[in-house]
Parts: sequence; structure tokens; C-alpha cells
Amino acid sequence: MTALLVVPLAVLLQVILVNRVPLPGGGTPDLVLLAVTGVAMARGPATGAVIGFCAGLLVDVMPPAAHLMGLYAFTLAVIGYVAGRGLGTPVTTVMLCVLLGPLLAAGLGGLISDPRVNVDTFTDQVPLTIAYTFFLSPVVMWWAGRAGEPGYAT
Repeated sequence: MTALLVVPLAVLLQVILVNRVPLPGGGTPDLVLLAVTGVAMARGPATGAVIGFCAGLLVDVMPPAAHLMGLYAFTLAVIGYVAGRGLGTPVTTVMLCVLLGPLLAAGLGGLISDPRVNVDTFTDQVPLTIAYTFFLSPVVMWWAGRAGEPGYAT
């Protein structure tokens, strides 16, 4: 499966299935962040940033979009670049991206005065999102990594 299919499929799965599953605490894992991370690790920083930006635009326009346009495009472009650069082992890179993604999105939302972002976002929602995303990361990274080059190291 190519990167052109993995990321849009992750966006659809996120919106159609994952966001509707009632998990304890109200958090949800971020499949799109993991898919972008996997593809970027396989394809490099430039492709990762472009794939992240395009995936972020899809998330930004996909209903129910209650955030400001461009927030996830910027966040996932940064994640794609960071994942494409790689930071040691693939596990280290995935851990950094899973931590950085929700924190960057919430931080930017707070900076641009998004009314949905407050202190509770950082103390309740962001940690749950990070924990759920870590939990799904092995499966999604394996799946997304198959979209990359043959030399993808898992």
C-alpha cells in the first residue's frame, strides 16, 4: 500500500471509527499522527513534511472540524519533518512524535486563543491522547511502515 493510500485511509478511520469509540476519560488515539510518522520515517524529511501537511489539511477540512484551519496542517508538517529526520532508533523517533504532536497542537491552539484550549486540555485531554496513541503505535507503525521504502527498519 502506498503512502498516497495509507494517510487518507488513516484520516477516514480516525473520523469514522476511532473518534466515535467511547474510551475512558474521553481521549482518542491519533492514527493520522502515527501514519504520518511511519510514512515520514520511511521516505525522509521533505516527503514527510509534505505528507504531514496534506494529511493535516485533510484533518482540518474533514467534518466535524471545530478548530481553526491550518492548525493540524502545521502540526503534522512539523511531525513529518521530525520523523523523516529520525532521532536514533525508530522507537525513539515514534516516542518523540507521539509526545510532540498533541503538545504542539494544544500549545498552538492556546497561542491563537482557541476557546476549546485551557488548562484542563493540558492536564486531562493531552495526556490521554498521548497514552492511547502510544498504546496503538506498534500496530499502526507496522501498518504505515509497509507503505514506505523497502529499507524501512522496524
